[in-house]
Order: sequence, then structure tokens, then C-alpha cells
Amino acid sequence: MAEMILHLTEEENVVLSAPTVRRLIETKNGDACLLYLCLKRSGDAMDEEKLRTMLSWEKLRFDAAKAELAQARLIKLPEKEPPAEQPIPDAPPQYTEEDVMRRIEGSRAFAQLLREVERRLGPLSTASLKILLGLNDYLGLPCDVIYLLVNDCIACKEERFGAGRRPTMREIEKEGYAWARKELFSVQAVDEYLKKMQLQRRQYPEYMAVLQLQGRAPSMSEEKYIRSWLEMGFPPETVAVAYDKTVLKCHEFKWQYCNGILKKWHEKGLHTPDEVQRENAPGTKKREQNVPSRKAGMSRYI
Repeated sequence: MAEMILHLTEEENVVLSAPTVRRLIETKNGDACLLYLCLKRSGDAMDEEKLRTMLSWEKLRFDAAKAELAQARLIKLPEKEPPAEQPIPDAPPQYTEEDVMRRIEGSRAFAQLLREVERRLGPLSTASLKILLGLNDYLGLPCDVIYLLVNDCIACKEERFGAGRRPTMREIEKEGYAWARKELFSVQAVDEYLKKMQLQRRQYPEYMAVLQLQGRAPSMSEEKYIRSWLEMGFPPETVAVAYDKTVLKCHEFKWQYCNGILKKWHEKGLHTPDEVQRENAPGTKKREQNVPSRKAGMSRYI
């Protein structure tokens, strides 16, 4: 093969460190490499629309290359807040008994819902009837979805505290707001969501075990932490490593501190114990610090 020579002046060169080149090669993705070069050439400051125009790419192709770079820990994407954490801005209206009676008389579905809910929870107070009306009228949850909501809340309560325990209407209302934020407005959407949640709940004992909290179900706050770790892609084995680091530092287990460790690893794309071990291996940081910077000289080119 004939020798290839790059005909470029020094002003036209884009300098990449050796670790960066290695990670780009490991992606085996030409689009990701090209996007990274465009980012470096533009000083990492060009917005997405201009980059897409420069590359003549559709959004789908651009997003795929961007995701590949994020997976290789060459760029960091902004984290989006989960919809469940965003509050619904306005308070529901103050319903009256007359409002409830009008809905019962005017909607066979709502009247049937009340009968079924009372069959599961017992007689409902006027305040409870107003809550159900708010879920249906204000939040827009259909009656069949509200019935699934009630049953799911009952199942969760019994799982946590034993058979026969029932949720309060305020607890059901709170979960209803969460469902509305997640846009669970159809039986199909609810079914998919509940299957996902059931799969996650089956994994909770493994996470509680590595946190030395086996033998009991997680509390609601603890469940939120574990669920977020599952959604970030951490297996129990990695959580066990974070647990050890937490206890070593704090001399006891602290959920918030452990969560902070895992969030930092997630930002770096580290999700398995092997990835964490390689990142923290002796000499890794030293090697990266010894990589010549752009200001240190122009001795290596791509």
C-alpha cells in the first residue's frame, strides 16, 4: 500500500489526545467520529441545528451519533428530569356534594366506578367521593384507569404491610397525580407501565440484600432510589461496590451518599463493577494527566 500523507497546515489541524482517539476507534462508528471532529473544529460550542446543517444529516442520524459519543464517554448529555417529579401547577377545584351527585347521575361509568371502589375499600366518605371526582374530572383519568389505579395502590399496600391493609384516598390521589404526569390515560398505557413496575419490584430484594437490608420490603423513599438505579442501568453488583464505598466513607450506610456515587458513575458511563474498577485502577488518572494538551505543543496530529 502506498504511503498516505496528510497535506494540512498546522492552523488546520485538530488535535486529539491518545485516549480520545482510542475511544473513537472503539466505537467503530464513522458517524460518531465525524460528529466528534465537527464538535472539536467548532470549539465544542456549535448548536445542534448548525451541526446537522454542516453534516447534511437527518435528526435521527444525528441523534444516533450523539448517543454513541455519550456511550463512549466522549460527550456528556444534559440529564432530563423525569416527568414524575414535575408538579401539576394548578390546584383542583373545590367540588361540592352536588357536583358529585351530578356526575353520578350523568355518568354510568362513574357510578359503576364508585360501586367497584367501595367493594374494594368499603363505604366512601364525601371527601373520598370528591377525590375520585377530581381524578376523573380535573386530571382527566378515565374511570377504567382510576379503577386500575385503586387496585394497584391496594396491591402495593398489601405487599408492603401485609394482607388486608388498604391505602387511604389521599395516597390514591397522590399516585393518581403521578400517573397523570406520566400520561397514563389509557388501559394499554397503564398495562405497559404496571408490567414494567412489576418487573422492577421483583428485583428489589436483590438490591436490598446488597445493601444489607434483606428481610423487608423497601419503604416508599427507598423504593425511589432503587428504581432510579434500575433505570440508570446499575445491576446489584455495582450497587454493592457503591455500598462498600459509602460505609467506608461514612462509617454507616446513607442512601443519599450512595446515590451520589452512583449518579457520578452514571455520568461517566460506568455501570458494571469491571468498568468502575478499570476507571479507578492505579495509574489511570496519572496517564490521562500526562497526555499533552493543546497548549503544551502540537506534536501529535490526526
